[in-house]
Amino acid sequence: MAASATAPPPPANLKRIVAASLIGTTIEWYDFFLYGSAAALVFNKVFFPDSDPLVGTLLSFLTYAVGFAARPLGALVFGHYGDRLGRKKLLVLSLLLMGGATFAIGLLPTHAMVGSAAPVLLTVLRLVQGFALGGEWGGAVLLVSEHGDARRRGFWASWPQTGAPAGQLLATGVLSLLTALLSDSAFETWGWRIPFLLSGVLVIVGLWIRLSVDESPVFKAALARAEARKQAALAEDGTARDGDTAEKAPLVAVLRHHWRDILVAMGARMAENISYYVITAFILVYATTSAGVSKQTALNAVLIGSAVHFAVIPAWGALSDRIGRKPVYLMGAAGVGLWMFPFFSLIDTGTFGNLLLAVTVGLVLHGAMYAPQAAFFSEMFATRMRYSGASIGAQFASVAAGAPAPLIATALLAKYDNSTPVALYVIAAAVLTLVAVGVAQETRHRDLDRIGADPTEPAEPSPERTGADARSV
Repeated sequence: MAASATAPPPPANLKRIVAASLIGTTIEWYDFFLYGSAAALVFNKVFFPDSDPLVGTLLSFLTYAVGFAARPLGALVFGHYGDRLGRKKLLVLSLLLMGGATFAIGLLPTHAMVGSAAPVLLTVLRLVQGFALGGEWGGAVLLVSEHGDARRRGFWASWPQTGAPAGQLLATGVLSLLTALLSDSAFETWGWRIPFLLSGVLVIVGLWIRLSVDESPVFKAALARAEARKQAALAEDGTARDGDTAEKAPLVAVLRHHWRDILVAMGARMAENISYYVITAFILVYATTSAGVSKQTALNAVLIGSAVHFAVIPAWGALSDRIGRKPVYLMGAAGVGLWMFPFFSLIDTGTFGNLLLAVTVGLVLHGAMYAPQAAFFSEMFATRMRYSGASIGAQFASVAAGAPAPLIATALLAKYDNSTPVALYVIAAAVLTLVAVGVAQETRHRDLDRIGADPTEPAEPSPERTGADARSV
């Protein structure tokens, strides 16, 4: 079974792989979150100036949500080719697409310059961003998961997850600095473009690091086995075998053999995705319009909370290696649901300390879901359909969860003029996640290389896996 392919790489090599995945996901999420923050702060004015302020914000968040619509398509395309060609090639492509689209947003003409064409162009570039991010996440976490071993997979695979708070930290930090240095007029006229243009520099750095790492050894071993089966079939009857669906059509194979795992992954994403965008994106609207907090104060709270979020994710990942993916994930989902009413009550006080406490605790609890997610999803799927399975489960859920979250929350606030419906919305998502994760199997002892690459051929038994874990998934 190509044991050498599954042996843990030297620490220096593994750290380089983690760094490559982390910087890539940081850049991707910087681009994505930069758009979300700009949508809440300035896009309603420069791209939808004729609307009522709250309506303009809704329209701005609508273009934000459009990016999520493209993420499932990105998951399908990148997952298919990532399972056939490898993780590394597709990760380079996703970085180029995301960085290029973000840089182009910084060059866009505003509504005052070209009229309705401006929001149309903005929407197109947002679609490119979503398409790229749909393929980025699965490849980045798999590259790390497949280089490490089961004993510390939760810890190492959680590091690409820190790209989300790192990107949020970077995006919010740049915006916070600009809003502090520039007048509102200067920021709305030209200052908002600077963070988007900076993405070009970040992409160059990311490409340099990402191109220096090796392809996943687990994937290369699976590819070698597939080629050996093909050659054996040719030697036996002189024709290539046509029945290996895992190799010829990863999408078909994953939907046939892993549909339950995909549903679990989608359910697990609900509370994680919705709570995150309420805590980091919708808060910029709620705190400034309902709680009377300044734009700068709200940004600073998200900035500090994101720094804490970054720090706790590896700790949660390490804990999932000790007690399991499920217990940590369930703690996070339950905690986020219970925190929602205190979260809004603290914000309503209008003080920075309470605002910071609300955001930080919310993000710490979110981290308990987000940290084990990478290893948890990776351990559900066979190697030659793992990119497809993890990406589909994660990104299809984002259409129902993260995409409309700021939009729904803003609409609920506009209709009811209080935070209770928004809190209940997040609590409902938490209940759904508790059910989905509760019925899932624990995965932390699974050997990724021994999860059957070919569903028609049982995986070899492993000392690490017993009972349900020993099945070919």
